[in-house]
Order: sequence, then structure tokens, then C-alpha cells
Amino acid sequence: MKAPITNLQKQKQRYLRLLAEKYPTKESVYSNLIHLQASLSLPKGVEHFLSDLHGEYELFYHIFNNCSGVIKEKVDYVFGARLTDEEKAEFCTLIYYPKEKIEQMRDKRRNNPEWYRESLARLLEVVKLMSYKYPLDKVNSFVPKLYRSVIMELLNTHPEADHAQFIYHKRLLNMIVQVDGASDFIIALTILIKRLAVDHMHIVGDFFDRGNRPDAIMEMVMNYPSIDIQWGNHDVMWMGAACGSDVCIAGVVRNSLRYNNTDVLEKGYAISLRPLSLFAHRIYPDESPLKASEKAMSMIMFKLEGQLIKRNPDFHMDSRLLLEYIDHKTSCFKKDGKKYELSSAYFPTIDPKNPYELTKEEAAIMEHLKSFFIESEPLRRHVDYLYKHGSVYTCFNGNLLFHGCVPLNNDGSFKEVTFDGKKYKGRAYLDFVDQLARKAQSGKDQRALDFMWFLWSGLLSPISGREFRTFERMFLVDESTWKEPADPYYKLINKEEVCEKILEEFGLDPEEGHIINGHVPVKVKKGETPVKANGKAIVIDGGFCRAYHNKTGISGYTLISNSRGLRLLEHQTVADVKEALKNNKDIESVSETLELQSKNTSVGDTDEGKIIQEEITDLYNLLTAYQNGTLKPKD
Repeated sequence: MKAPITNLQKQKQRYLRLLAEKYPTKESVYSNLIHLQASLSLPKGVEHFLSDLHGEYELFYHIFNNCSGVIKEKVDYVFGARLTDEEKAEFCTLIYYPKEKIEQMRDKRRNNPEWYRESLARLLEVVKLMSYKYPLDKVNSFVPKLYRSVIMELLNTHPEADHAQFIYHKRLLNMIVQVDGASDFIIALTILIKRLAVDHMHIVGDFFDRGNRPDAIMEMVMNYPSIDIQWGNHDVMWMGAACGSDVCIAGVVRNSLRYNNTDVLEKGYAISLRPLSLFAHRIYPDESPLKASEKAMSMIMFKLEGQLIKRNPDFHMDSRLLLEYIDHKTSCFKKDGKKYELSSAYFPTIDPKNPYELTKEEAAIMEHLKSFFIESEPLRRHVDYLYKHGSVYTCFNGNLLFHGCVPLNNDGSFKEVTFDGKKYKGRAYLDFVDQLARKAQSGKDQRALDFMWFLWSGLLSPISGREFRTFERMFLVDESTWKEPADPYYKLINKEEVCEKILEEFGLDPEEGHIINGHVPVKVKKGETPVKANGKAIVIDGGFCRAYHNKTGISGYTLISNSRGLRLLEHQTVADVKEALKNNKDIESVSETLELQSKNTSVGDTDEGKIIQEEITDLYNLLTAYQNGTLKPKD
């Protein structure tokens, strides 16, 4: 008597039947098995890690187009002494900005047939070098569809092999120029080069604030085919604002005013600040329009924050309840038996009896702003993308990526945090944070909306890990009150044993893995290093934002992981589009090898390799089913 078929066996049979629809013959199974097995031996794809972009569109645009200097390295390698430095610089500019460079060549009347043929031939040389680590079908998928057949034909000809191949290759190039298609093919090849240069991109938080075009950066990354994002504290505040959190809206507007980048609101997201401006001018007539609006919105933010803190005791943010300590009679600030001088004692919108209550005009302004934030189509698209492609943390190819911290106690143990009577710590806490942040997306869960503000500025928040002193910095003269307490993580990250403990907590190999995060600018000019704990942790916030350049002394970092190991590019100066086109100026970076492996990492050693191996196992099971007659292949 046969044993009954278990539910698990039934599920496997159903799965094999579905797989058989995709691979209906033995030959199709053989073909895919060969392809997949071989792909495991290819070198792993190149990963780029960037952090804390903070709306600096022009800098990001150049780094994005030159792939953090990698393309320049490839051009130097391919052409060596065959081209002069000036010729290589001009060729690199063509790769970075093909449309603009072609237009420039037309204006200078240098776009003759020979220039087009020469440029196409050089681009093909670079592509051939860079495509060696990808299977042919993947390279094929990277090529813009309209030009795919011709470009793939060009890549598979070998003019150096014999005279016939040389003539065939030459005629292909001549025909492209003859039919006036050279410009389009140059652009298509530059797209392919950039795609081959970076297989996967990681953005470790903070698209928004300070710089004036985070919206343009978002549009760029949304078109990138392989990317993951770890939310930064500035990101979650914008996400909360787009989902309808009043206090997040106030915080976003206040930051935009403070950094004088209201264009992102008014032009990027069509959010009108006019009612606020009119109100602020009337309340603070002696201030400049921008300063008056910032002050008015700051007071609204402090009030809304106070209401939020009082209804969420689990956030442990009572130290931010400060409006009640303003002594309106003596025009000073009194707290804990101490008296502090105020830089400004004019608070016309605060009711001393109910300091956290909005006036009718303030409430009307918030209703106006809220409607604009919720109804902004581009903002909604960008935030939906952040939710879809982002998370609090990511484990990728053995590395742990997050923006801020894993909350710790002073002894290095994981800090226990309580919400709604339940205790969380370590990875479980970050998972809880991720889940609750996602509940805010609907805009219907007030608790989740409030949580987005906690994530932006809470000491216990793993995305912030710092207790803000916004009120103190604005109004208290005594600078000793400005110091912002931070989670012990930011000091303990220098200890190997702490980093190894965190990696183990997230199921990663403490010997091979790394923690990669941003959030805290590395003050390079003061001798600080981004590499912590003997290479176990790497902080890649190098001051990408112009506002930080004086503080850090550099223009940001790109961490690169390839088949040979890890290296860090420290960007000294970054050219913008105009400089690049006018003088063929490029990024100037210092490269530091952080880890050189004894053997090259292959696709089989990566997360992608594990998925491929599972697919190989499934195909072998399908082949066995065909061979033993459990399933019948098609003829």
C-alpha cells in the first residue's frame, strides 16, 4: 500500500507543474541549467554606496553620470598612452553628457563623420572591456531596445581577428554615420557604459533638506534599474509630511525656510507658502520675509510637537516640552531652577495658559499646507518610491546597511525600548520600526503618523539616535544648552566586538561583514576617519551637501564593492555640468583600498548567487520529474 501524499509533496508537485509551463522541454531545462551554472562563476557585480545627498542635485548629477570616477579609470585603462590626457578628458565628458557634448561639437563644427566614427569605435572598446563580467543576455538587456540589434552585432564583431571582420565592422560604423544615426548610437552606448559600471546602487539615507533639488535627485534614481534605499531621518520627516502628519509638515517647511531652499516646495512640489508669508510678515514686521516665515513656522512646529509628545509618552521626548518654561513676565527662560537669557523674547502667538495650542490663524495655515502636501502628485510619487524601494535597514551580500544606529546601552548591550507595553531591542526593534513606519503610508493611522516625527528626532529612534535642541539653538543664548545627547552607538562603533555583535544580531558573518551607515558627517580635515573598528564599520557621510564642505573638508564619499574587495573614494572636488562641458573638468578623488581579498568574489558568493542556486535546484527537480515520468515534457 502506497503512503499518502503529504501536503508538502502536493505543493512541490504544483510548483513543478508551474515551472514546466516556463520550461516545457528537456532541452529548455538543459539550456537554462547550463546558463545559470556558468553565471555563478562570473565576477560579482559592482556595488556603489552613497549617503546623505541632501538635495545637492548638481553634485549628485555629475557623480551619477561619471559613476564616481569609475568611468575615468576605465578610459585610462583602455587607452593608456594611445590618447593624450586632454583627449581622454574630452572623451570622458562625451560619456558623461553625450547630448550636451554632441551639441557643443556641432556648435564648434567639429562633428564631422570621422569624429562620429572615432567616438563610436572608442565607446565600443570601453563597452567590450566593461561587459566581460556580465552574461550576454544581461548585457543585451542593458542596451536601449531601439538600438539593441546593431549594438550587439558591433560588440560581437572582432575587427582585430581578420580582414573580413575589420571590413564588416568598419561598414557597420560607416552606415550608422551615413544614415545620420551616430548621435543616437553614441547616447545609447553611453547609457550602456554607465549601466555596466555600476550593477547595483545603495543610497544610505537622506535625500532631502539643505540642498534645493531633492526632487530632481529622486527623479534620477527612480529611473535606475537596480537600487535599494535605507531611510534617513530627513527622509522619514518628508514621508510623514506627504502622508499627512501636521508636525512633519511643519518641520519640512521650517527646514526649507531655514536653509533657504523653498524652491523645492513651491516649484518642485507646487506647495504654496503665500498664506504663511502674509501671516508671518504681519506678526513679525521687523524681520526679513524669510526669517519671519521661519520663526512663525518654528512656533507652529513647537506647538504641534508638544501636542504629539503629550499623547505619546512611549516616545520619551518630554525634554522637548519647552514652551511652558518661557517666563513672559521677565522675558527669560526658567527650567530646573535655572534662568536662561533669551535671544528674542517676543512670542505673540503663544498663550501662556495653553502654550501648545495653535491660534485660529495658525490652524488655518496648517490646513492650507496639509492640503497641498497630500495633493502634491510628484511628492506622492517620490514618497511611494521610498516606501517601495526603501527600508530601515538592508542586509546585502553580507553587509549591514542603515542610516543612523542600532540603539545601545553604554556597555554595548542592545537597548530595550517599550512601545504599547511590548519590549523590543536589536534587530527586532528595527523590524518593529519598519513595520510601524509603513502603516503611516495610508495617512489614516495617527499613531503611525506621530511615529514618523519620533523617527526624525527621537533619541530612541534608530534613524536619528539624537535628542534635538532646536528650541535652545533658536532662542537660548547659553550655548551649553545646545549640546545634543546621542545614542552610545556613535561612540561604541569604534569597537570591533560591538560591531561583530551587531552583525551577528542581523544574521551576518562577523568576520566577513561590514556595517555601512551615514548620518554623522566625518570631519576629515580634523583627522577623523570614516573607517571604524578596524574596518568593521564604515561611515560614508563625507559632507556631500555644500553646507557641510567646510565642516568635513571634502565633497563626500563613494564606497565601492567589487569582485576584488572594498575601496573608498574620497571626493576632493566635484565639477558641475558647465565646468565639465567647458573645460572637460572632472571629479577629483582619492582612492583608498579598505579590503583586498585573496580570491575574487564570484556571483556564486553573493545573495544573487543563492537565488540562482535555488533556481538550479528547482530545474534539476523538474528534469528528474521529466526523466522518471512524473511529468511529461512537450515534444
